[in-house]
Amino acid sequence: MYQYLLKRTLLIVPTLIGAALLVFGLMRLVPGDICVATLLAEGMPVSEEALQQCRAQHGLDVPMPIQFGNFLWNLVTLDFGNSMWTGRPVGQEVGLRFELTVQLALMTIPIAVMIAIPLGIMSAVKQRTWVDYVIRTFAIAGEAIPSFWLGIMIILTLLIVTQHWFGEPWMPPLDYRPIWEDPAYNLSQLLLPAIATGYRSSAILTRMTRSAMLEVLREDYVRTARAKGLYERVVRRRHALKNAMLPVVTLIGMEFAFLIGGLVVTEQVFNLNGLGQLLVDAVEVHDYTMTEALVMLIVFAFVLINFMIDILYSWLDPRIRYS
Repeated sequence: MYQYLLKRTLLIVPTLIGAALLVFGLMRLVPGDICVATLLAEGMPVSEEALQQCRAQHGLDVPMPIQFGNFLWNLVTLDFGNSMWTGRPVGQEVGLRFELTVQLALMTIPIAVMIAIPLGIMSAVKQRTWVDYVIRTFAIAGEAIPSFWLGIMIILTLLIVTQHWFGEPWMPPLDYRPIWEDPAYNLSQLLLPAIATGYRSSAILTRMTRSAMLEVLREDYVRTARAKGLYERVVRRRHALKNAMLPVVTLIGMEFAFLIGGLVVTEQVFNLNGLGQLLVDAVEVHDYTMTEALVMLIVFAFVLINFMIDILYSWLDPRIRYS
């Protein structure tokens, strides 16, 4: 087991270096110049002297290999300096939004799992019955309906209902407050986007759970367990569900990492200032420092979640670690 964990840990290093090289190169290929954009925004003349001074301030006047070496060193020391656009520390800019995005992801995934796992199992057990058809319709609708459109419908419905019953329309809060400061205010702001995005995630997980359960229920060991006289619920829970969870766990991890990356349109619908919107803004103004930090944060989230999934795999199926 320890050798397996060591191998998986060592694979993280080349993955992060490769991702760092890729994002560094792609940002340099994007047309535009952060110094030109900054000088124009400040109303200053875009002279060659001003450009050279700005590039020297941001470390853009040195050769590319040195810039990449500085970028790797910043990764190791977790010090990305200041944003090229706002001038504030990158850690401070990201920290303000990272907390919101992570909480939204942590609220969305449990909602999706609580909906998807029971429905997926029920759909597989009741295959080709009206129950199966209803659940499959629910799942297909969840994949077809964009989460931002569902969020708009939820807000409009609440506006109409509260206006009719209470005489005053209700709107979700605009300013973010941590849950430990004001739980009611925080949940009133993040619960609706968590439900909207959770429905989309639950649709994908429901279909995957159904497919995995159908495949496992046809295996020989499941038929053997039934032949031994075990109760059907024991067969499904102990023999079928655990083996069917491998692809489902993978999908849950990918959905969580995807949510860490941010849902730009959904954030705009609910007026949430998360990582997704910050990344889009940083790319638009060619803020190399901010963009590289955000992309590497998302990459690290994907790598860490994949590592945790690998460990969970070895627990769900011991054959994986022994191989």
